[in-house]
Amino acid sequence: MKAKARIVKIGNSRGIRIPKTLLDEASLSDEVEVHAQPGRLIIRAVRRPRRGWATAAKRMRARGDDRLLEEPTATTFDLEGWKWR
Repeated sequence: MKAKARIVKIGNSRGIRIPKTLLDEASLSDEVEVHAQPGRLIIRAVRRPRRGWATAAKRMRARGDDRLLEEPTATTFDLEGWKWR
């Protein structure tokens, strides 16, 4: 879908109204990233750096892939400084 829009004044800034159908088609939520290139603005969904980690961790646990790769090694603090009460 294509749509024309006017750039309007919003306080000291400028803005455009984006039709809901375009937002729905692009699957954009309330927060986006905006990048400028000569002659265009690029609007993208915000990338969540750890998106999907919880699901991946659950799958790892179900497969038994969440164990330590190496045995823990004791430190001086573990051997001398730590006291259980």
